[in-house]
Amino acid sequence: MKHSGKHLHIVSFDVPFPANYGGVIDVYYKVKALAERGIKIHLHCFQYGRTKSDRLKELCHEVHYYNRDVSKSQLFKSIPYIITSRSDEQLLKNLQKDKYPILFEGLHTTFFLNEGKLDGRKTIVRTHNMEHDYYNSLARVETNIFKKYYFLNEASKLQQYESVLTKATYIAAISPNDSSYLNSKYKKAKYIPAFHSNEKVNSTTGRGQFAFYHGNLAIGENNEAAFFLVNEVFRQLPVTLIIAGSKPAVELRNAVQRRSNITLLSDLTTKQIHQLIADAHINVLPTFQPTGIKLKLLSALYNGKFCLVNTPMVANTGLEQLCVVKDTASSLKEQCLHLMKNDFNEFDLALRKDILEENFSNTRNVEKLISLVFS
Repeated sequence: MKHSGKHLHIVSFDVPFPANYGGVIDVYYKVKALAERGIKIHLHCFQYGRTKSDRLKELCHEVHYYNRDVSKSQLFKSIPYIITSRSDEQLLKNLQKDKYPILFEGLHTTFFLNEGKLDGRKTIVRTHNMEHDYYNSLARVETNIFKKYYFLNEASKLQQYESVLTKATYIAAISPNDSSYLNSKYKKAKYIPAFHSNEKVNSTTGRGQFAFYHGNLAIGENNEAAFFLVNEVFRQLPVTLIIAGSKPAVELRNAVQRRSNITLLSDLTTKQIHQLIADAHINVLPTFQPTGIKLKLLSALYNGKFCLVNTPMVANTGLEQLCVVKDTASSLKEQCLHLMKNDFNEFDLALRKDILEENFSNTRNVEKLISLVFS
């Protein structure tokens, strides 16, 4: 791998390999794309459950790991828990050893930017979504009163804390929507699309036999979407739905058992998920949380046939043309029945290749990021 002479610190909220959930997918494939362009990466990872990675050592000039302080005492500070729990002093010492630019992955990692101890450095904050909106949405669907209080409290703290972005040189927003919002407030946001595992469109023409929904079912918004599909869209619909995701709630399992046309599969491998995306006739992906961009939508568009979504999943992402967008249970039902009768054809495939390869290519987007960081 040829070295460009350029060095970059990346501070990650978690260990980004294996790249098997939303946030770390963006981080890992960004690291990979930068390394392939010869950037010497000094990677800093907060560790709380995921193990050290040989793969990251191969890609990076150096990799540092820090313990995340998840003690309850962090909950009572004025700074949000997701930030104050990632405040290891050794990170600051390592960042201060040189003058290389720093890319902070998410507000989560900006504790020392907020402290003003990196003044004079080129700093970029990658926003994965609007965190206060995200936590408010988690609170909205949470039934446990203590968790609900935590999410609401964290959302309030995050909304206040967000002004830390005034201290960054640039903000790298993950969606046009987020970029627009952040520019209206801070005037320094640049839209850099999500990095992901897909190098080319692998979708095939023809027909599949079922509809498919996937997501981490331990997360409130995914659980809510799955319930919506089970109880309102696929109820009494003559279409098979497969739902796949980790840690489904007992209530969701019970709801699925009452439907003969719905199957729930838990804790599948990434390879198994990708196979189901490819085999499905419709990847049906509603969401009720409109910030950021859903990487599972990109995965479905690169590898699957039809994508049936609602407005919050796709609005202002640049992907609207590639999806069928419906917002009510009755219109989603109607479209399911309609799409099951139609082939995914060469025109659909060509349009998908044009838009995805033009706007969502890691190769193109890493050039935008390099230009931002090293200009």
